[in-house]
Amino acid sequence: MAFEANFTNKFKILNDPIYGFISLPSELIFDLIEHPYFQRLRRITQLGLTYLVYPGAYHTRFHHAIGAMHLMQRAVGVLRSKGHEITDEEEEAVYIAILLHDIGHGPFSHALEHTLVRNVDHEQLSTLFMERLNQKFEGRLTTAIEIFNNKYPKRYLNELISSQLDMDRLDYLRRDSFYTGVTEGAINSERLLTMLNIANDRLVVDAKGIYSVEKFIVARSLMYWQVYLHKTVLSAEFMLVNVLQRAKELAANGVEIHGTSALRTFLYEDPTYEDFMKSDTLLDTFAHLDDSDMMAAIKEWCNHDDRVLSDLSRRIVDRRLFRIEIQAKPFEEEYVDDIRQKIQATFGFSVEEASYYMIERATSNDIYKAGDNQIRLRYKDGTVTDVAEAADQLNLKALQSAVTRHFICYPKEVWKPA
Repeated sequence: MAFEANFTNKFKILNDPIYGFISLPSELIFDLIEHPYFQRLRRITQLGLTYLVYPGAYHTRFHHAIGAMHLMQRAVGVLRSKGHEITDEEEEAVYIAILLHDIGHGPFSHALEHTLVRNVDHEQLSTLFMERLNQKFEGRLTTAIEIFNNKYPKRYLNELISSQLDMDRLDYLRRDSFYTGVTEGAINSERLLTMLNIANDRLVVDAKGIYSVEKFIVARSLMYWQVYLHKTVLSAEFMLVNVLQRAKELAANGVEIHGTSALRTFLYEDPTYEDFMKSDTLLDTFAHLDDSDMMAAIKEWCNHDDRVLSDLSRRIVDRRLFRIEIQAKPFEEEYVDDIRQKIQATFGFSVEEASYYMIERATSNDIYKAGDNQIRLRYKDGTVTDVAEAADQLNLKALQSAVTRHFICYPKEVWKPA
């Protein structure tokens, strides 16, 4: 019997537009990236429908995961150079944890979270995916899962993945700034990385890096209002939510809703987290969902007999988005009722149908939180303090308070300018 050796080179180099060449540090990392669970992230946009506002924002969760892993490689190197022991096992585990931290995202990332799967967030699904992969790779992800869930003895390893100054945020701010063209979000990630340190098992920043930390926090604030919570993005994504909710309502009433087999599972069965825990196949079904399932379905729904589903779908396809008004205080009930009545009169809708055409919500820009999850500065004498207490900029202290904005969306056809 002839022996066929596998000479596949798994130590690949990827060319990233942000950082240049990124090397894959191990064969296990290569195998995880090659797995269909991870390859699915190529088909999930990082910023949902933000490309309807910023045409370049078509980058994916795949891009982000690879970039965050690259930054983690830099962080591990910096911490080791400062005398902190990170074993080879811990090194690979923390790379795996950051690589897979977003693997549980569904179509359009945050836009449909808690809508496609009720009361289940992507972190929970990421853990389920990692546990499934751990079975396939015979327990080699156990340490990574412990780090991801903050159950590993070295707490700072989890903070490299999930904190107010983690590799996730360092990558997405710089990457989202690049692809949207919003230069206010550009940060000096290399400077921040070189300032990382550890004190009392917690991730800290050397005090001389304070101005880079200040810029990082301010840049994040600007990105939230200019990109993540941009008024037109809010309108588009809540319209998308309403389309899916309408499809699920019709499916629950026995109406035929076209879609891929994976999408139809989540329309007709409406599974919960408990269903994921009990089922051997549901997670794999979810793994077959991506942006293309939703967009193909929405294009098909443009021709559905239900006028609400068809009209909302057509509006998204043609980018005829709802008008949005934003203000600091809640809208007067009388004003909201007036819009609701105008929607019913203009389109001949029932109260129930009209509810899909008026979106009234509030959103908060909660940029920096003090307390246990604070960003810590470490001085040469070993003392540690909250960056907000040491910062020169008064606005950094102000960013500790959440800024709430109330908004209302409705069809432009019912708006009558004064």
